[in-house]
Amino acid sequence: MTMENAKKDNQVSERVIEAVKIKAVNGKLSCPMARALAKELNVPAKEVGKAANNLGIKIHSCELDCF
Repeated sequence: MTMENAKKDNQVSERVIEAVKIKAVNGKLSCPMARALAKELNVPAKEVGKAANNLGIKIHSCELDCF
């Protein structure tokens, strides 16, 4: 899925999409990293989760069922 399509699907901001792409490793993003990213970007954790889903990035090592 392209960044343009990801943004349209769930109205995730481009800066969140780009940040998730940068932080993901081998198509995965850890739950602690996702929560830290949400805090850093001052957005709800669910927005980071939507961006990851739209990009096909899996969130792993979940601790609190945030995603």
